[in-house]
Formats: sequence, structure tokens, C-alpha cells
Amino acid sequence: MNSQHIFTVSELNGSIRSLLEQRFSWLSVSGEISNLRRPYSGHLYFTLKDDKAQLKAVLFKMQQRYLEEQPTDGLEVICHGRLSVYEPRGDYQLIVDIIDFHGSGALRAAFEQLKKKLDSEGLFDSDHKKKLPVLPEHITLVTSPKGAAVHDFIRIARRRFPGIRLAVYPVAVQGPDAAPEICRALDLLNTISTTEIIVLCRGGGSIEDLQAFNDEQLARTIFNSNIPVVSAVGHEIDFTIADFVSDLRAPTPSAAAELLVPDRESLTGIVGSLQRRLVRVQQGRIDRLSDKLALHRQKIGDLSSLLSDLFLRVDQQSMLLIHAMERFLSKKQQRIDGMQLRLEMQNPRHRLEAAQARIAELETRITRAIQQILDTRIRKLRQQSLLLEAVGPRNTLARGYAIVRNKRTGKVVTDGSTLKAGDQARVFLDRGSVDVTVDRCFSKTL
Repeated sequence: MNSQHIFTVSELNGSIRSLLEQRFSWLSVSGEISNLRRPYSGHLYFTLKDDKAQLKAVLFKMQQRYLEEQPTDGLEVICHGRLSVYEPRGDYQLIVDIIDFHGSGALRAAFEQLKKKLDSEGLFDSDHKKKLPVLPEHITLVTSPKGAAVHDFIRIARRRFPGIRLAVYPVAVQGPDAAPEICRALDLLNTISTTEIIVLCRGGGSIEDLQAFNDEQLARTIFNSNIPVVSAVGHEIDFTIADFVSDLRAPTPSAAAELLVPDRESLTGIVGSLQRRLVRVQQGRIDRLSDKLALHRQKIGDLSSLLSDLFLRVDQQSMLLIHAMERFLSKKQQRIDGMQLRLEMQNPRHRLEAAQARIAELETRITRAIQQILDTRIRKLRQQSLLLEAVGPRNTLARGYAIVRNKRTGKVVTDGSTLKAGDQARVFLDRGSVDVTVDRCFSKTL
């Protein structure tokens, strides 16, 4: 009888586990997620299946921080990991390290390759980062006007500093046309705009959704921009090439508004605090100088000329310091007043008053033009009336002419051949008329 090793169940499961882990230490499996569950441990357990078979899989909690999006039932994915056996039940399963969603693995590889290339060219160096203004007056958002991100930015910016000037340059932020549109927007703003900061703004999404911001040409356009560019794309865990090449990366659009727009109330508090601090400092200096002056007065005694000189110097320094403080505070107040004035000038009431004044002016000009046209028409009408009157029958008779009417027909005679001897006619003169009888007719005229 041959000697054959007899396995226990645990030994057999352990041996199978070793064989599987050695043979399939790293593999990729595509399929559809189903039966997804997350117990209190935080690990994700699910089944990876196709139309013919299924495979149990687990993604441990520590690996989930690398997920680009949350897996759900029915999602087609590619899982990368190793095969193993859960010995207590003899189940073999896929231990997942990476999940690619909709081909995101290839996009991630392209992302890393482009990132390495641009980094080697120095596009990410901090030496090239442009300094952002502390108190910007004009910010332009390059984004989709329909997204929630732009509304969040504007709402927070208006709340923090109501007088700030905000502009939105509408572009596509997703799809094949997005990157070229954003590049054209940056080029145009650098050519004609007076904006102080450009913000690339977009909400979160998958790596495919954010692919426009991983475009090489867009990265180079951002790098060549003379205006500081801030990247506010996606959520805090989302990183794009635009984040690395921009002058500042904000975790979210809302965070960008918080970072770029100072809080007006805080500024007012800071100015007030500085004012009080300056007053205290100057008062302290004045007090110290006064103390020194008193000490010198005690030591010098009756050297009044020296004391007078010291008093004068103290007063001069005090006035210089006070004037400097007043100028400083005045400049800050003027800047705040200027922003308030610009905000007031945007009030629709001023535009309505200007429009009403324009309408009144146009009414006056139209009335004046109509009157001029009427005067011209009346003058021409009078001239034509005089001309008609000059060639009318009355004036013609006054010049010695007469009108002959055939009494039989009642018609005016203009041709002598229409009359014959014996016909009676009435001749109308300038004054009165006469009846005549035709003796002879002649064909000759005057």
C-alpha cells in the first residue's frame, strides 16, 4: 500500500493559498460590481462578475483612500490585486489594491507621464510662481456659468468684500472642447483685460471629467500667463496638472474665494487695531521722550535753550509721526471709500436716471427737428402759391390778355378753326366781358 500524505482541511486550504498567492501575486480582472457591502470594519466586500462567472473580492479600508470615486453596484471596473484564500471557509477571493473606473488607469498613467515631463522642464518650480495681490479689486472666473462652483465663489466673495469686481468668462469645463476654450480665454484676458487674478473654477468629478485640466497646452498657457492664475478645480482630494503649474492651488472653488478675497470686516478691524496700536506706540514714544526731557531738565537745570531745542524736536517728531499715521489711515480709508463709491455707482437707480435724461434730450431734439421740417415745408408752399398766383387767369387778364368762350358750346376757345362766321362768343377781360359775333376766322397767330 502506497504511503500517501493525508491533509487536514486547514493544511489543504493553506497549501492552496500559498499556490494561488505565488501564481497570481498580481493580476487585473475586469467585471461588474455586485453585492457591494461595507460592514463596521470599513472594508469593502463585493462580487466581481461577468455573464458566465463571479469572483469574490475585498478592498481593505487602508486602500480606499486612493479611490478616485466610490464603487457602486452595477459599475464596470478593472480591479488590480492578488488572489488569496480565506482559509476558515475555503473561499478564494481577489484582494484588491487598485480599482480603475472606466479606463482611468490609462488616464492616470498619462497624467503621471505628463506631470514628470513638465516638472523636468521647470514648469512647477516655485521660482516661477507669480505673487498674488493682497487686496485684489478685479477677479475673473474662467468657468461654466451654469455650475454650482461659480455661484459658490461669487456668493462667498460678495459676502467677504461686497465692493470687489467679479467677472465670469464662460467656457466649457468638460469634454474635448474644454481645454482649447480655456486656453483661448487665458490668451484673451492677458491681451485685453485689466483683471488682477484669473481663477480656473470647476466642481469635482471623476478623472475623466477633470481631464481638460490635465492638458499639456493648457499647462503651458497657464505658465506663460502674465496674470496670476489660481486653480480651483474639483474637491480637495482631486489633483490636476493645472494645480501644479498654477501660481496657487485652492482645494475647492469655495476655498479659493476664502483665500483670494479678504474679509472686509476683518480688514476694518485690522485697520482699527493698527490705528490704536500706532496711537499707543506714538503715545508711548511721546511719554518716553517726555520722561527723558524731564530727566534732562533736572540734570541740566537752567539750560533753557537746550531744553527748548529738545521740546521742539519732540514736538516735530510727534507731528511727523502723527501726520504719517494720519496719511497711512487716510490712504486706507480712501481705498475703502473708493470701493464703496464703485459699489454705489453700480446702483440701478443711477442708470435709470441717466436713461431718463437721455430720453428727455432725445424728445427735445426730435421736437426741434420736426419744427424745422414744418417751417421748411410751409416756406416752400408759400413760394409755390405765389408762383401759381403769378401765372393764374387773373394776372394773365391783367396783362391785356382775354379769354374767349363759345356761347353755343360753353367751351373756352383756344383754336380759331373751331369757330365760323356768325358764331357768337363771350370775351372775358380784366374788367368785365363783351359778347361778339364772328365775322371771319384766321389761321395765323401772333
